[in-house]
Amino acid sequence: MERVMDMHDSYESPLENRYAGEEMKRNFSDQKKFSTWRRLWLALAESEQALGLPITNRQLDEMRRHLDDINFEDAEAIEAEIRHDVMSHVQAYGLQCPEAKPILHLGATSCYVGDNADLIVMRDGLEILKKKLVNVVALLSDFAEREKDLPCLAYTHCQPAQLTTVGKRACLWAQDFAEDYEEICGAIEKIKLLGAKGTTGTQASFLELFGGDAGKVKELDGMIAEKMGFQKTYPVAGQTYPRKQDYRILTAVAGIAQSAHKFTNDIRLLQSFGEICEPFGGKQVGSSAMAYKQNPMRSERCAGLSRYLSNLVLNPAQTASEQWFERTLDDSANRRLAISESFLAADGILNLVANIAGGLRVFPKVIALRVRRELPFMATENILMDAVKKGGDRQELHEAIRAYSMEEFRKIREEGGENDLLDALAADSRFGLDEESLKASLLPEKYTGLAAAQTEEYVAELRKTVIEPNRALLGMKDEVGV
Repeated sequence: MERVMDMHDSYESPLENRYAGEEMKRNFSDQKKFSTWRRLWLALAESEQALGLPITNRQLDEMRRHLDDINFEDAEAIEAEIRHDVMSHVQAYGLQCPEAKPILHLGATSCYVGDNADLIVMRDGLEILKKKLVNVVALLSDFAEREKDLPCLAYTHCQPAQLTTVGKRACLWAQDFAEDYEEICGAIEKIKLLGAKGTTGTQASFLELFGGDAGKVKELDGMIAEKMGFQKTYPVAGQTYPRKQDYRILTAVAGIAQSAHKFTNDIRLLQSFGEICEPFGGKQVGSSAMAYKQNPMRSERCAGLSRYLSNLVLNPAQTASEQWFERTLDDSANRRLAISESFLAADGILNLVANIAGGLRVFPKVIALRVRRELPFMATENILMDAVKKGGDRQELHEAIRAYSMEEFRKIREEGGENDLLDALAADSRFGLDEESLKASLLPEKYTGLAAAQTEEYVAELRKTVIEPNRALLGMKDEVGV
């Protein structure tokens, strides 16, 4: 017996069924898209009526009654016949609004609804990302403040360098996401609506409708923008809005991927050191073979999504470059993919980052053990200064420290021994320092510089500029599933 095809017999995007949150998925849904088209048609008709065209209140009321009850089956049947998505929805709307049918889409071209709706959906998507960035910054700020005094190894070239604090390092992560917040806010502020520009951007059809009154044509643009929540429309355009706007917006969105990749790379390394771990569920399985493993799967997934998003931004760059004159249609299919998937990927990334940041586990004893193994090397600069102040030869003592250090490195790496560098220095009369005074110099807090103070100051700045002004956006729901 032949099996009936179900959802598992067809491809579904992992962005939709595994990664992105519900609000972002609704934002890029067909329901949102086509109800936005209808709101744009209503805004056009209302504005045309206000500017003197013979459109009745009954027609407008009829349009308002059917903004959200999209007759998808009718639209799909019509599109299968006429092969035009916009006209199929014009006709489907007309079936529900027979009285308003004669004035639907009056003077407009397809990009009036297509492009303007894309901009509205992107603006609303940016607001969702803004909300999630605020939550991420708040979570990392709380973590940084809590761990501001805990000394840990800092690295350059992924080699132990000097000390920092766990909280100070978290400020580096928070700062990246705070800059993403600023970029997203800037993109929201700068986004412009296409408006009603007509077939080649000259607004000729609207000039004809208004009997040559250019003033009314300009008013029409402003009225539609205001109704759709925008401050500005493009002063000049072809049939489409300039595709550079897609690139600018998606560049801001892709910036989130850079920050998330850096953050999760650090977490993956720290988890391998045993210093800090991402959340790990009580029944979570780390490996199908090695039952003891606790892999950083959330961070790895976040890094993978981030890499995908970073590459997507090349698409709008190429699309903006390759437009012909007032428009071509080779941008349509790739924009359907690149725009939606960029936002869905960024949303999934921030879901993971918030989940990780809110559940980081810190292991101070492991951190302290690793610090103790390296701190004698890091203390040698201070020891050198103290010995010189007691009358020692700086160059001679520097060479002695180098030789002792190399021997300690050899012993640790080849024999697995402890770091006995201070014992060697104490036994060398040229340094004039006893073992007690040398060991007193090994307080980790002496080597973290201004890390704690910097953390306090920066977290206070984030609370003032990002968190407190957006307090109503806090309380993000955890949307990490598998």
